[in-house]
Amino acid sequence: MSSAPSNDLPPAPAAAPVAPPAVSTAPSPTPPATGRGGALTLLLGTVAAAALVSSGLLWQRLSAIQEQLARQSADSGAQAIEARTMARQAEELVRETAARLSVAEARVSEVALQRSQLEELMQSLSRSRDENLVVDIESAIRLAQQQSQLTGSLEPLVAALKSANTRIERAAQPRLAPVQRAIGRDLDRLTRATVTDTAGLLARLDDLVRQVDELPVLNAVAQAAATRRLAGATAPGSAPAAPTEGMAWWQAALQRSWEVVRDEARGLVRVSRIDQPEAILLAPEQTFFLRENLKLKLLNARLGVLARQFESARADLAAATMALNKYFDPASRRTQNAASTLQTAQASMKAAEQPRLDETLSALATAAAGR
Repeated sequence: MSSAPSNDLPPAPAAAPVAPPAVSTAPSPTPPATGRGGALTLLLGTVAAAALVSSGLLWQRLSAIQEQLARQSADSGAQAIEARTMARQAEELVRETAARLSVAEARVSEVALQRSQLEELMQSLSRSRDENLVVDIESAIRLAQQQSQLTGSLEPLVAALKSANTRIERAAQPRLAPVQRAIGRDLDRLTRATVTDTAGLLARLDDLVRQVDELPVLNAVAQAAATRRLAGATAPGSAPAAPTEGMAWWQAALQRSWEVVRDEARGLVRVSRIDQPEAILLAPEQTFFLRENLKLKLLNARLGVLARQFESARADLAAATMALNKYFDPASRRTQNAASTLQTAQASMKAAEQPRLDETLSALATAAAGR
């Protein structure tokens, strides 16, 4: 305990002779301290050398990295310049493309406008063609109706409907299909209808008007006797006339004169039954007016047939038949033919109404309206 403070205090100068024992005891721990310091120095030198080497390597690596970064920076600058150049070129290309696109859009819009106008023109042309076709068909049908009413025949209507059907088939327009169906139904109705043959009836009446001047009246006695004598002479079963061959000329002339006088004498007196006394009392100069009156009745009947007034025409034909039977010779062949013709004309008159084409005209009106 007491030696410890003595080691801490500096030695006194008087104690110099006793120093050797202390020195002799101290050298024993000195060699280990020297070895530790060298090892430490060696370790520090090694660490310093390693640090220096690592510093050099890091410096080299840092230099390489700096050079690489410099190169990359230069490359990046060049690429940036190139990118800016390409960007400017791209901007110019975009502007040019936008300008071309705007021009193309303008042209496309113009083409679309022209196409729409062309389609409208084509539709208007097609519509106008269909409308013209519908108008032509309607005009032809109405004209055929007028002709049918005038003539009393269904042939104009049938011909007009067939022509309209053919024109619609050639047009091949779906919007005209209802018109074609209506025309087919009206054609079936016309083929089943029966009307008066006006043309044939008018021909019979005209023939009667021409025959009136040749009809013999009932009081034409001499004419009737001469007609009977001529008929008897030309009849196949009549007795042969007295032969004049082998006679002298004066004998033949005398015999012919005797026959004429005999026939005239027989014609002076005639006994017959008279049912109509007015025919005998008719003066010869009134025969002209009688024939003209009969012609007027037949012409009135003709006008009644043309006007589709069959009742009036029947009345006129009945009056003509009465006059024919009252004032004309019923034994004459011409009178009999005229009477039979009048009866046929009266029988052929029919009050059947002419078929109307309302369905076809309604379909044409609907097609013309565009519905």
